[in-house]
Amino acid sequence: MSASINSMNASIEEILTDLTYDLNSIETFERALESVPAGSRVAVTLNPDNGVEPTIDRTVQAVEAGYHAIPHLGARFIEDEAELDRILSRLTAAGTSEIFVIGGDSESPVGEFDSAHELLLAIDALGYDFDEVGIAGYPTGHESIPDETMATALREKAEHATYIVTQLSFSSDDIVEWIEDVRDRGVSLPIEVGIPGVMNYWRLMSLCRMWGVAKPLEFLKKTTGITGFAVELLRSRGTYDPGELVHELAPYFEADPYDVRRFRLYTFNQTPDTERWRRAHLESMD
Repeated sequence: MSASINSMNASIEEILTDLTYDLNSIETFERALESVPAGSRVAVTLNPDNGVEPTIDRTVQAVEAGYHAIPHLGARFIEDEAELDRILSRLTAAGTSEIFVIGGDSESPVGEFDSAHELLLAIDALGYDFDEVGIAGYPTGHESIPDETMATALREKAEHATYIVTQLSFSSDDIVEWIEDVRDRGVSLPIEVGIPGVMNYWRLMSLCRMWGVAKPLEFLKKTTGITGFAVELLRSRGTYDPGELVHELAPYFEADPYDVRRFRLYTFNQTPDTERWRRAHLESMD
């Protein structure tokens, strides 16, 4: 598949207003939430070291504070159907209308669920009906899972979901090519594109490795060259911001067949810096 995108279907102002802020469910969550605009979409991650419970606690906390909170439900961190039922019941009672279902980065499951697909089937079997169900996609691959395995899993999961969230990526070309491949494989769900928030380059690279993003530092060096990478570090004072990536991907919003729905900003709880960038970027366009 190939397509030429020549015009924007959504303005930068609209795109930078309708965002999902991805926050880590760790001890800095509350402070990070304070910098997120009231009523925003907030995805609450699952920290492998802490298990699923803090994710549920902080999702409920965010909903009670007036945010549209979306918990990450990791299959390998949920013991059985009884625990899943308890989690979903608590989320429903709190007013959660959307979930994000993943396998979860753990070598072995704590219980009977080994994959996102298995967890999605169990959610359906329990009779829960959320307005939106997100699943994960990997434009630049995963360090420990073959690409074809990921593609097969995506097709299976898509039957039980309403949209796809991409893992963090720095490359608009990789994202667009991946979406084209997904469409060629018959998956038509809308896409929420995951991009980095504002952060120190070296900390961002370290966190990318921790989260399984394939070769982030090698990508930056490949696309800018060693000299270019050093220049970029100096020019930006060692801080990455996603402005260029936002503008490169904006024409694909709501464009057939790409159907990019919104950005998911992976903030790693650095929300004050990211929010300052977002507001300054909008002001600069006035």
